[in-house]
Amino acid sequence: MDIGVISVRYARALLKSATDARIEDAVYAEMQQLAKSYIEVPALKSTIDNPMLSKDKKEVLLLTAVGGQPSDLTRRFVRLVLAEERESVMQFIANSYVTLYRKQKNVIRGKLTTAARVSAATEQKMRQMVESRTNGTVEFETEVNPDIIGGFILEYDTYRMDASVKAKLNTILTQLKK
Repeated sequence: MDIGVISVRYARALLKSATDARIEDAVYAEMQQLAKSYIEVPALKSTIDNPMLSKDKKEVLLLTAVGGQPSDLTRRFVRLVLAEERESVMQFIANSYVTLYRKQKNVIRGKLTTAARVSAATEQKMRQMVESRTNGTVEFETEVNPDIIGGFILEYDTYRMDASVKAKLNTILTQLKK
């Protein structure tokens, strides 16, 4: 069976169980942390995939990667994944859960890049603008990049608004070359 199909089926079942138990937000945070752990610790995947490592140790490792005190549902889910010998797709399951949750809750990821740190009020205004345009909740990430000189770059969904000084200077330079 295809890894994508398997991971989506497991993620969909986890989301349904979490929604029924009204803990989908907590499980969302746990799956985000698990996906992040896989990225930050590349050895996690090869360790989990190691057939010589016992299921008990894999369970401890996965629950540690989830961080904090995992919910009872997440604990049972990890045990199920290990019992079904699907631990090799756990990273994909976590990412699939995050994607399905965002779709179900209409959560849009946004990113604001500025040349200098912006105030919380300015960040909130940008978030509200994106939320009003998308009719959804926005998970906003901010980044400071002095290379853009001034202004900002706003990205969400497939939309990108580059109002940076660097972009404007590049546009002027391009026009002068013509």
